[in-house]
Amino acid sequence: MEVATLGGGCFWCVEACYNMLRGVQSAISGYANGDTKDPSYKAVCSGTTGHAEVVQITYDPSVISYKEILEIFFTVHDPTTKDRQGNDVGTQYRSIICTHNDSQRAIAQQVIADISAQGLWPAPIVTQVEPLEIFYPAEDYHQDYYVQNPGQGYCRAVVAPKVAKFRQKFNRLIKP
Repeated sequence: MEVATLGGGCFWCVEACYNMLRGVQSAISGYANGDTKDPSYKAVCSGTTGHAEVVQITYDPSVISYKEILEIFFTVHDPTTKDRQGNDVGTQYRSIICTHNDSQRAIAQQVIADISAQGLWPAPIVTQVEPLEIFYPAEDYHQDYYVQNPGQGYCRAVVAPKVAKFRQKFNRLIKP
């Protein structure tokens, strides 16, 4: 098994998609690369801790590659908006790839270059690529949030459309 750590705005959206993928053992919502030890959701949302909302994905590389994980990442969020996703604004919502080794860093940089060259986004990609310094799992109520709260307003308005787009584009990769 290998691990990828990605931040694409609200972790509920990212986690909901990755948990559906074949080869993904787990997708854990959490906080990465900040200055406060063991931060709370409230502290991270204040924008003062330096953490990004991320999802830590444990996956089987014989089933799904790191490159595929990243290609999905660049379709389930907008990598062209600095420190925001839609109405979620602040450094905690930044687009970030927290790499676990030099190979992941190189693949991330290549995927960004490829996507930029293809012109898939109308503006430049601003996704940060930096080594993972630390990861803290979010509070239990954030885990599997979309699955447990599909009727919640944010889930209906924001998460559900992203999940629908993901399902349509990557149906072949979804667990049976």
